[in-house]
Amino acid sequence: MAEFDVIIIGGGPGGYVCAIRCAQLGLKTACVEGRGALGGTCLNVGCIPSKALLHATHELHEVHENFEKMGLMGAKVKVDWAKMQSYKQDVIDGNTKGIEFLFKKNKVTYLQGWGSIPAPGQVKVGDEVHSAKNIVIATGSESSGLPGIEIDEQTVVTSTGALSLAKVPKSMVVIGAGVIGLELGSVYARLGAEVTVVEYLDAITPGMDGEVAKGLQRILSKQGLKFVLGAAVQGVDKAKGKNTVRYSLRKDESAHAIEAEVVLVATGRKPFTKGLGLEALGVEMLPRGQVKTDSHWATTVPGLYAIGDAIVGPMLAHKAEDEGMAVAEVIAGKHGHVNYDVIPGVIYTTPEVACVGKTEETLKQEGRAYKVGKFSFMGNGRAKAVFQAEGFVKILADAATDRVLGCHIIGPSAGDMIHEICVAMEFGASAQDIALTCHAHPTYSEAVREAALACGDGAIHA
Repeated sequence: MAEFDVIIIGGGPGGYVCAIRCAQLGLKTACVEGRGALGGTCLNVGCIPSKALLHATHELHEVHENFEKMGLMGAKVKVDWAKMQSYKQDVIDGNTKGIEFLFKKNKVTYLQGWGSIPAPGQVKVGDEVHSAKNIVIATGSESSGLPGIEIDEQTVVTSTGALSLAKVPKSMVVIGAGVIGLELGSVYARLGAEVTVVEYLDAITPGMDGEVAKGLQRILSKQGLKFVLGAAVQGVDKAKGKNTVRYSLRKDESAHAIEAEVVLVATGRKPFTKGLGLEALGVEMLPRGQVKTDSHWATTVPGLYAIGDAIVGPMLAHKAEDEGMAVAEVIAGKHGHVNYDVIPGVIYTTPEVACVGKTEETLKQEGRAYKVGKFSFMGNGRAKAVFQAEGFVKILADAATDRVLGCHIIGPSAGDMIHEICVAMEFGASAQDIALTCHAHPTYSEAVREAALACGDGAIHA
Protein backbone atom coordinates (compact mmCIF):
# COMPACT_ATOMS: atom_id res chain seq x y z
CA MET A 1 0.00 0.00 0.00
CA ALA A 2 1.50 3.30 -1.15
CA GLU A 3 1.04 6.20 1.24
CA PHE A 4 0.42 9.80 0.16
CA ASP A 5 -0.38 13.12 1.75
CA VAL A 6 -2.97 13.76 -0.96
CA ILE A 7 -4.66 11.69 -3.65
CA ILE A 8 -6.74 13.53 -6.22
CA ILE A 9 -9.34 11.48 -8.09
CA GLY A 10 -9.70 12.95 -11.56
CA GLY A 11 -7.08 14.37 -13.92
CA GLY A 12 -9.11 17.18 -15.48
CA PRO A 13 -8.42 20.92 -15.08
CA GLY A 14 -9.40 20.90 -11.40
CA GLY A 15 -7.63 17.65 -10.57
CA TYR A 16 -4.33 18.08 -12.36
CA VAL A 17 -3.94 21.70 -11.25
CA CYS A 18 -4.70 20.66 -7.67
CA ALA A 19 -2.11 17.87 -7.91
CA ILE A 20 0.61 20.17 -9.21
CA ARG A 21 -0.07 22.81 -6.57
CA CYS A 22 -0.11 20.20 -3.79
CA ALA A 23 3.28 18.93 -4.96
CA GLN A 24 4.62 22.48 -5.15
CA LEU A 25 3.57 22.96 -1.52
CA GLY A 26 5.65 19.96 -0.46
CA LEU A 27 2.92 17.32 -0.22
CA LYS A 28 3.46 13.78 -1.49
CA THR A 29 0.80 13.69 -4.17
CA ALA A 30 -0.88 11.23 -6.54
CA CYS A 31 -3.53 11.81 -9.20
CA VAL A 32 -5.91 9.09 -10.41
CA GLU A 33 -7.31 9.14 -13.95
CA GLY A 34 -9.17 6.34 -15.75
CA ARG A 35 -9.66 7.94 -19.15
CA GLY A 36 -6.25 6.88 -20.43
CA ALA A 37 -5.17 10.48 -20.92
CA LEU A 38 -4.94 13.41 -18.53
CA GLY A 39 -6.87 16.62 -19.05
CA GLY A 40 -10.41 15.42 -18.40
CA THR A 41 -13.37 16.36 -20.56
CA CYS A 42 -11.87 19.79 -21.22
CA LEU A 43 -8.72 18.69 -23.02
CA ASN A 44 -10.00 15.44 -24.53
CA VAL A 45 -13.62 15.96 -25.60
CA GLY A 46 -14.49 19.52 -24.63
CA CYS A 47 -12.88 22.95 -24.49
CA ILE A 48 -9.69 22.25 -26.43
CA PRO A 49 -10.92 20.11 -29.37
CA SER A 50 -13.94 22.36 -29.83
CA LYS A 51 -11.67 25.41 -30.01
CA ALA A 52 -9.55 23.67 -32.63
CA LEU A 53 -12.63 23.11 -34.81
CA LEU A 54 -13.92 26.62 -34.13
CA HIS A 55 -10.58 28.05 -35.23
CA ALA A 56 -10.39 25.89 -38.35
CA THR A 57 -13.92 26.76 -39.46
CA HIS A 58 -13.42 30.45 -38.67
CA GLU A 59 -10.44 30.42 -41.03
CA LEU A 60 -12.66 28.72 -43.63
CA HIS A 61 -15.21 31.50 -43.23
CA GLU A 62 -12.49 34.13 -43.64
CA VAL A 63 -11.27 32.49 -46.87
CA HIS A 64 -14.74 32.34 -48.37
CA GLU A 65 -16.15 35.64 -47.12
CA ASN A 66 -13.31 38.11 -46.56
CA PHE A 67 -10.18 37.14 -48.49
CA GLU A 68 -11.28 38.75 -51.75
CA LYS A 69 -12.19 41.94 -49.89
CA MET A 70 -8.55 42.14 -48.81
CA GLY A 71 -7.18 41.42 -52.28
CA LEU A 72 -6.37 37.78 -51.56
CA MET A 73 -7.51 36.01 -54.71
CA GLY A 74 -7.58 32.34 -55.61
CA ALA A 75 -9.65 29.19 -55.79
CA LYS A 76 -12.10 28.47 -52.99
CA VAL A 77 -10.66 26.31 -50.22
CA LYS A 78 -12.17 22.84 -49.79
CA VAL A 79 -12.65 20.96 -46.53
CA ASP A 80 -10.76 17.72 -45.88
CA TRP A 81 -12.75 16.53 -42.86
CA ALA A 82 -10.37 13.66 -42.04
CA LYS A 83 -7.41 16.03 -42.03
CA MET A 84 -9.30 18.53 -39.86
CA GLN A 85 -10.01 15.73 -37.40
CA SER A 86 -6.32 14.82 -37.43
CA TYR A 87 -5.39 18.43 -36.66
CA LYS A 88 -7.86 18.40 -33.78
CA GLN A 89 -6.30 15.20 -32.39
CA ASP A 90 -2.79 16.66 -32.66
CA VAL A 91 -3.96 19.59 -30.55
CA ILE A 92 -5.43 17.22 -27.94
CA ASP A 93 -2.32 15.03 -27.80
CA GLY A 94 0.02 17.99 -27.42
CA ASN A 95 -1.91 19.25 -24.42
CA THR A 96 -2.47 15.93 -22.64
CA LYS A 97 1.18 14.88 -23.03
CA GLY A 98 2.14 18.30 -21.68
CA ILE A 99 0.33 17.52 -18.41
CA GLU A 100 2.20 14.21 -18.09
CA PHE A 101 5.42 16.19 -18.41
CA LEU A 102 4.28 18.61 -15.70
CA PHE A 103 3.47 15.67 -13.40
CA LYS A 104 6.99 14.29 -13.83
CA LYS A 105 8.53 17.72 -13.35
CA ASN A 106 6.63 18.25 -10.11
CA LYS A 107 6.98 14.63 -8.89
CA VAL A 108 3.25 13.87 -8.96
CA THR A 109 2.51 10.13 -9.10
CA TYR A 110 0.14 9.34 -11.97
CA LEU A 111 -2.13 6.40 -11.08
CA GLN A 112 -3.84 5.14 -14.24
CA GLY A 113 -7.26 3.56 -13.72
CA TRP A 114 -10.66 4.30 -12.25
CA GLY A 115 -10.59 5.26 -8.60
CA SER A 116 -12.96 4.51 -5.74
CA ILE A 117 -12.93 5.23 -2.00
CA PRO A 118 -13.53 1.98 -0.09
CA ALA A 119 -12.94 3.68 3.29
CA PRO A 120 -11.89 7.09 4.63
CA GLY A 121 -8.23 7.67 3.81
CA GLN A 122 -8.12 4.95 1.15
CA VAL A 123 -8.27 5.06 -2.66
CA LYS A 124 -8.57 1.89 -4.71
CA VAL A 125 -7.24 1.89 -8.28
CA GLY A 126 -7.61 -1.44 -10.04
CA ASP A 127 -6.56 -4.10 -7.51
CA GLU A 128 -4.33 -1.76 -5.52
CA VAL A 129 -5.35 0.25 -2.46
CA HIS A 130 -3.42 3.41 -1.59
CA SER A 131 -3.65 5.40 1.62
CA ALA A 132 -3.88 9.17 1.84
CA LYS A 133 -4.21 11.66 4.65
CA ASN A 134 -6.40 13.72 2.30
CA ILE A 135 -8.50 12.83 -0.74
CA VAL A 136 -9.85 15.31 -3.30
CA ILE A 137 -12.78 14.42 -5.55
CA ALA A 138 -12.28 16.12 -8.92
CA THR A 139 -14.27 13.78 -11.13
CA GLY A 140 -15.96 16.45 -13.24
CA SER A 141 -19.22 16.07 -15.10
CA GLU A 142 -20.94 14.26 -17.96
CA SER A 143 -23.55 15.29 -20.52
CA SER A 144 -27.11 15.21 -19.27
CA GLY A 145 -29.72 13.92 -21.68
CA LEU A 146 -33.46 14.34 -22.07
CA PRO A 147 -36.25 11.79 -21.52
CA GLY A 148 -37.31 10.13 -24.77
CA ILE A 149 -33.96 10.64 -26.51
CA GLU A 150 -31.58 7.73 -27.01
CA ILE A 151 -27.97 8.82 -27.49
CA ASP A 152 -25.93 6.66 -29.88
CA GLU A 153 -23.02 9.12 -30.44
CA GLN A 154 -23.39 8.46 -34.18
CA THR A 155 -26.36 10.51 -35.37
CA VAL A 156 -27.90 11.44 -32.01
CA VAL A 157 -24.94 12.81 -30.14
CA THR A 158 -23.67 14.69 -27.13
CA SER A 159 -20.78 17.12 -27.46
CA THR A 160 -18.44 14.11 -27.40
CA GLY A 161 -19.89 12.56 -30.55
CA ALA A 162 -20.34 15.95 -32.22
CA LEU A 163 -16.58 16.49 -32.13
CA SER A 164 -15.89 13.31 -34.10
CA LEU A 165 -18.73 12.79 -36.60
CA ALA A 166 -17.93 10.42 -39.46
CA LYS A 167 -18.76 13.18 -41.96
CA VAL A 168 -20.10 16.71 -42.10
CA PRO A 169 -23.91 16.38 -42.05
CA LYS A 170 -26.16 18.26 -44.42
CA SER A 171 -28.48 19.14 -41.56
CA MET A 172 -28.26 19.31 -37.77
CA VAL A 173 -30.71 20.07 -34.98
CA VAL A 174 -29.13 21.37 -31.78
CA ILE A 175 -31.24 20.89 -28.66
CA GLY A 176 -30.20 23.61 -26.23
CA ALA A 177 -29.02 27.16 -26.93
CA GLY A 178 -26.29 27.27 -24.32
CA VAL A 179 -22.53 27.53 -24.78
CA ILE A 180 -21.94 24.01 -26.13
CA GLY A 181 -24.87 24.07 -28.54
CA LEU A 182 -23.99 27.46 -30.02
CA GLU A 183 -20.28 26.72 -30.37
CA LEU A 184 -20.68 23.35 -32.08
CA GLY A 185 -23.69 24.59 -34.06
CA SER A 186 -21.45 27.39 -35.37
CA VAL A 187 -18.78 24.87 -36.40
CA TYR A 188 -21.15 22.83 -38.54
CA ALA A 189 -22.96 25.85 -39.95
CA ARG A 190 -19.62 27.13 -41.29
CA LEU A 191 -18.94 23.70 -42.73
CA GLY A 192 -22.17 23.91 -44.73
CA ALA A 193 -24.74 22.15 -42.56
CA GLU A 194 -28.23 23.59 -42.15
CA VAL A 195 -28.36 24.14 -38.39
CA THR A 196 -31.50 24.68 -36.32
CA VAL A 197 -31.23 25.40 -32.60
CA VAL A 198 -34.22 24.40 -30.46
CA GLU A 199 -34.36 25.98 -26.99
CA TYR A 200 -36.90 25.48 -24.18
CA LEU A 201 -36.60 29.05 -22.89
CA ASP A 202 -37.56 32.21 -24.77
CA ALA A 203 -33.96 33.40 -25.14
CA ILE A 204 -30.58 31.87 -25.93
CA THR A 205 -27.65 31.64 -23.48
CA PRO A 206 -29.72 31.31 -20.27
CA GLY A 207 -28.45 33.50 -17.44
CA MET A 208 -26.47 35.82 -19.68
CA ASP A 209 -27.13 39.56 -20.01
CA GLY A 210 -30.35 39.97 -21.99
CA GLU A 211 -29.02 42.59 -24.40
CA VAL A 212 -26.01 40.40 -25.20
CA ALA A 213 -28.23 37.35 -25.76
CA LYS A 214 -30.39 39.26 -28.24
CA GLY A 215 -27.35 40.66 -30.04
CA LEU A 216 -25.69 37.24 -30.31
CA GLN A 217 -28.85 35.62 -31.65
CA ARG A 218 -29.17 38.33 -34.29
CA ILE A 219 -25.56 37.86 -35.40
CA LEU A 220 -25.73 34.07 -35.46
CA SER A 221 -28.97 34.23 -37.44
CA LYS A 222 -27.17 36.32 -40.06
CA GLN A 223 -24.53 33.56 -40.16
CA GLY A 224 -27.19 31.00 -41.07
CA LEU A 225 -28.26 29.45 -37.78
CA LYS A 226 -32.01 29.11 -37.29
CA PHE A 227 -33.64 29.37 -33.87
CA VAL A 228 -36.81 27.89 -32.45
CA LEU A 229 -37.33 29.29 -28.95
CA GLY A 230 -39.88 28.41 -26.29
CA ALA A 231 -39.94 24.82 -27.52
CA ALA A 232 -40.24 21.70 -25.34
CA VAL A 233 -38.65 18.68 -27.02
CA GLN A 234 -40.64 15.46 -26.58
CA GLY A 235 -38.34 13.00 -28.32
CA VAL A 236 -36.30 11.97 -31.34
CA ASP A 237 -37.49 9.29 -33.81
CA LYS A 238 -34.98 7.46 -36.01
CA ALA A 239 -35.92 6.14 -39.44
CA LYS A 240 -34.23 5.70 -42.84
CA GLY A 241 -31.07 7.61 -42.00
CA LYS A 242 -32.99 10.59 -40.66
CA ASN A 243 -33.81 11.78 -37.17
CA THR A 244 -37.07 13.55 -36.46
CA VAL A 245 -37.11 15.88 -33.48
CA ARG A 246 -40.59 16.26 -32.02
CA TYR A 247 -41.36 19.36 -29.95
CA SER A 248 -44.25 21.55 -28.83
CA LEU A 249 -44.28 25.33 -28.57
CA ARG A 250 -44.87 26.35 -24.98
CA LYS A 251 -46.97 29.39 -25.92
CA ASP A 252 -49.80 27.37 -27.48
CA GLU A 253 -48.75 23.69 -27.03
CA SER A 254 -48.84 23.20 -30.81
CA ALA A 255 -46.94 20.13 -32.04
CA HIS A 256 -44.06 20.40 -34.55
CA ALA A 257 -41.25 18.30 -35.97
CA ILE A 258 -37.88 18.86 -37.68
CA GLU A 259 -35.84 16.31 -39.64
CA ALA A 260 -32.06 16.26 -39.52
CA GLU A 261 -29.16 13.93 -40.28
CA VAL A 262 -27.63 14.62 -36.87
CA VAL A 263 -29.16 15.72 -33.57
CA LEU A 264 -26.88 17.29 -30.97
CA VAL A 265 -28.26 17.11 -27.43
CA ALA A 266 -26.67 20.07 -25.66
CA THR A 267 -28.92 20.42 -22.64
CA GLY A 268 -26.21 20.84 -20.04
CA ARG A 269 -24.06 18.64 -17.83
CA LYS A 270 -24.39 16.84 -14.50
CA PRO A 271 -21.82 15.83 -11.86
CA PHE A 272 -20.02 12.55 -12.49
CA THR A 273 -19.48 10.68 -9.22
CA LYS A 274 -20.49 7.13 -10.18
CA GLY A 275 -18.35 4.35 -8.81
CA LEU A 276 -16.64 6.40 -6.09
CA GLY A 277 -18.59 4.75 -3.28
CA LEU A 278 -19.73 8.03 -1.74
CA GLU A 279 -23.06 6.70 -0.43
CA ALA A 280 -21.37 3.91 1.52
CA LEU A 281 -18.96 6.47 3.01
CA GLY A 282 -21.85 8.62 4.19
CA VAL A 283 -20.91 11.63 2.08
CA GLU A 284 -23.82 14.08 2.02
CA MET A 285 -25.05 14.85 -1.50
CA LEU A 286 -27.26 17.67 -2.80
CA PRO A 287 -30.55 17.11 -4.69
CA ARG A 288 -28.96 17.82 -8.10
CA GLY A 289 -26.20 15.26 -7.63
CA GLN A 290 -23.45 17.55 -6.39
CA VAL A 291 -21.22 16.71 -3.44
CA LYS A 292 -22.01 18.95 -0.47
CA THR A 293 -18.99 20.97 0.70
CA ASP A 294 -18.31 23.74 3.16
CA SER A 295 -16.47 27.02 2.50
CA HIS A 296 -13.14 25.15 2.51
CA TRP A 297 -14.31 22.49 -0.01
CA ALA A 298 -14.50 19.84 2.72
CA THR A 299 -17.22 17.19 2.50
CA THR A 300 -19.09 15.74 5.47
CA VAL A 301 -16.39 13.03 5.77
CA PRO A 302 -13.15 14.25 7.44
CA GLY A 303 -10.16 14.36 5.11
CA LEU A 304 -12.33 14.20 1.99
CA TYR A 305 -12.67 17.27 -0.24
CA ALA A 306 -14.44 17.99 -3.54
CA ILE A 307 -13.99 20.62 -6.27
CA GLY A 308 -15.01 21.56 -9.80
CA ASP A 309 -18.07 20.25 -11.61
CA ALA A 310 -18.71 17.75 -8.81
CA ILE A 311 -19.82 20.57 -6.49
CA VAL A 312 -22.09 23.62 -6.66
CA GLY A 313 -21.20 26.45 -9.02
CA PRO A 314 -20.64 27.15 -12.71
CA MET A 315 -19.27 24.15 -14.61
CA LEU A 316 -16.20 25.91 -15.94
CA ALA A 317 -12.65 24.61 -16.25
CA HIS A 318 -11.15 27.78 -14.78
CA LYS A 319 -13.49 27.66 -11.77
CA ALA A 320 -12.29 24.10 -11.13
CA GLU A 321 -8.65 25.20 -11.50
CA ASP A 322 -9.12 27.99 -8.95
CA GLU A 323 -10.74 25.57 -6.51
CA GLY A 324 -7.97 23.04 -7.13
CA MET A 325 -5.30 25.55 -6.16
CA ALA A 326 -7.34 26.81 -3.21
CA VAL A 327 -7.99 23.37 -1.70
CA ALA A 328 -4.29 22.52 -2.08
CA GLU A 329 -3.50 25.59 0.01
CA VAL A 330 -6.07 24.51 2.62
CA ILE A 331 -4.64 20.98 2.84
CA ALA A 332 -1.14 22.44 3.22
CA GLY A 333 -2.33 24.50 6.19
CA LYS A 334 -2.49 27.79 4.32
CA HIS A 335 -5.41 30.00 3.27
CA GLY A 336 -7.22 29.02 0.08
CA HIS A 337 -9.53 31.52 -1.58
CA VAL A 338 -11.80 31.71 -4.63
CA ASN A 339 -13.65 34.92 -5.48
CA TYR A 340 -16.86 33.50 -6.94
CA ASP A 341 -18.04 37.00 -7.86
CA VAL A 342 -15.22 37.36 -10.39
CA ILE A 343 -15.37 34.21 -12.53
CA PRO A 344 -15.63 35.07 -16.23
CA GLY A 345 -17.70 33.13 -18.74
CA VAL A 346 -16.92 32.92 -22.46
CA ILE A 347 -18.69 31.64 -25.58
CA TYR A 348 -16.21 31.04 -28.41
CA THR A 349 -18.47 31.78 -31.34
CA THR A 350 -17.50 34.47 -33.83
CA PRO A 351 -17.83 37.06 -32.46
CA GLU A 352 -16.90 35.84 -29.01
CA VAL A 353 -19.03 36.61 -25.98
CA ALA A 354 -17.57 37.20 -22.53
CA CYS A 355 -19.04 38.29 -19.23
CA VAL A 356 -18.15 38.73 -15.59
CA GLY A 357 -20.07 39.94 -12.56
CA LYS A 358 -23.63 41.19 -12.46
CA THR A 359 -26.08 41.46 -15.34
CA GLU A 360 -28.57 44.30 -15.68
CA GLU A 361 -31.35 41.83 -14.90
CA THR A 362 -29.66 40.81 -11.63
CA LEU A 363 -29.04 44.42 -10.56
CA LYS A 364 -32.68 45.31 -11.20
CA GLN A 365 -33.82 42.33 -9.13
CA GLU A 366 -31.51 43.44 -6.30
CA GLY A 367 -32.85 47.00 -6.53
CA ARG A 368 -29.33 48.36 -6.84
CA ALA A 369 -28.80 51.73 -8.51
CA TYR A 370 -26.37 51.39 -11.39
CA LYS A 371 -25.19 53.11 -14.54
CA VAL A 372 -24.31 51.70 -17.95
CA GLY A 373 -21.34 52.56 -20.12
CA LYS A 374 -21.62 51.07 -23.61
CA PHE A 375 -19.45 51.27 -26.71
CA SER A 376 -19.97 49.67 -30.12
CA PHE A 377 -17.12 48.01 -32.01
CA MET A 378 -18.29 50.05 -35.01
CA GLY A 379 -16.25 52.84 -33.41
CA ASN A 380 -13.12 50.70 -33.05
CA GLY A 381 -10.64 51.06 -35.91
CA ARG A 382 -8.94 47.70 -35.39
CA ALA A 383 -12.26 45.80 -35.36
CA LYS A 384 -13.43 47.47 -38.56
CA ALA A 385 -10.16 46.63 -40.30
CA VAL A 386 -10.68 42.90 -39.75
CA PHE A 387 -14.45 42.71 -40.44
CA GLN A 388 -15.26 42.26 -36.73
CA ALA A 389 -17.19 45.44 -36.00
CA GLU A 390 -20.41 43.78 -34.81
CA GLY A 391 -21.03 43.79 -31.09
CA PHE A 392 -20.26 46.04 -28.14
CA VAL A 393 -18.75 46.40 -24.68
CA LYS A 394 -21.10 47.13 -21.79
CA ILE A 395 -19.81 48.05 -18.34
CA LEU A 396 -22.12 48.20 -15.32
CA ALA A 397 -21.01 50.41 -12.44
CA ASP A 398 -22.50 51.43 -9.12
CA ALA A 399 -24.43 54.68 -9.56
CA ALA A 400 -22.97 56.28 -6.43
CA THR A 401 -19.43 54.90 -6.12
CA ASP A 402 -18.63 54.13 -9.79
CA ARG A 403 -17.31 50.71 -8.69
CA VAL A 404 -17.40 48.18 -11.55
CA LEU A 405 -20.12 45.59 -10.92
CA GLY A 406 -20.00 43.66 -14.18
CA CYS A 407 -19.05 43.70 -17.83
CA HIS A 408 -20.51 42.07 -20.93
CA ILE A 409 -18.69 41.95 -24.25
CA ILE A 410 -19.75 40.64 -27.63
CA GLY A 411 -16.97 41.17 -30.13
CA PRO A 412 -13.50 40.11 -31.32
CA SER A 413 -11.24 38.52 -28.66
CA ALA A 414 -13.90 39.14 -26.00
CA GLY A 415 -12.63 36.13 -24.05
CA ASP A 416 -9.21 37.76 -23.67
CA MET A 417 -10.41 41.31 -23.08
CA ILE A 418 -12.72 40.38 -20.20
CA HIS A 419 -9.73 39.81 -17.93
CA GLU A 420 -8.95 43.51 -17.76
CA ILE A 421 -12.31 43.86 -16.05
CA CYS A 422 -11.69 40.80 -13.86
CA VAL A 423 -8.48 42.34 -12.51
CA ALA A 424 -10.23 45.68 -12.05
CA MET A 425 -13.07 44.04 -10.10
CA GLU A 426 -10.64 42.00 -7.99
CA PHE A 427 -9.05 45.27 -6.85
CA GLY A 428 -12.39 47.08 -6.43
CA ALA A 429 -11.69 49.50 -9.26
CA SER A 430 -14.05 52.16 -10.54
CA ALA A 431 -15.03 52.67 -14.17
CA GLN A 432 -13.01 55.89 -14.02
CA ASP A 433 -9.88 53.90 -13.08
CA ILE A 434 -10.23 51.99 -16.35
CA ALA A 435 -11.07 55.14 -18.30
CA LEU A 436 -7.92 56.89 -17.06
CA THR A 437 -5.66 53.95 -17.96
CA CYS A 438 -3.79 54.37 -21.26
CA HIS A 439 -4.74 51.68 -23.79
CA ALA A 440 -2.59 50.93 -26.84
CA HIS A 441 -3.88 51.97 -30.25
CA PRO A 442 -5.09 50.31 -32.38
CA THR A 443 -6.43 47.46 -30.23
CA TYR A 444 -9.80 45.90 -29.54
CA SER A 445 -9.24 46.74 -25.87
CA GLU A 446 -9.77 50.42 -26.60
CA ALA A 447 -13.47 49.56 -26.75
CA VAL A 448 -13.29 48.60 -23.06
CA ARG A 449 -11.79 51.99 -22.21
CA GLU A 450 -14.45 53.75 -24.30
CA ALA A 451 -17.21 51.88 -22.43
CA ALA A 452 -15.59 52.97 -19.16
CA LEU A 453 -15.51 56.56 -20.44
CA ALA A 454 -19.20 56.20 -21.28
CA CYS A 455 -19.87 55.56 -17.58
CA GLY A 456 -18.66 59.12 -17.00
CA ASP A 457 -18.68 62.13 -19.34
CA GLY A 458 -18.98 60.03 -22.48
CA ALA A 459 -16.99 57.93 -24.94
CA ILE A 460 -14.71 59.72 -27.42
CA HIS A 461 -15.39 57.72 -30.59
CA ALA A 462 -19.12 57.13 -30.14
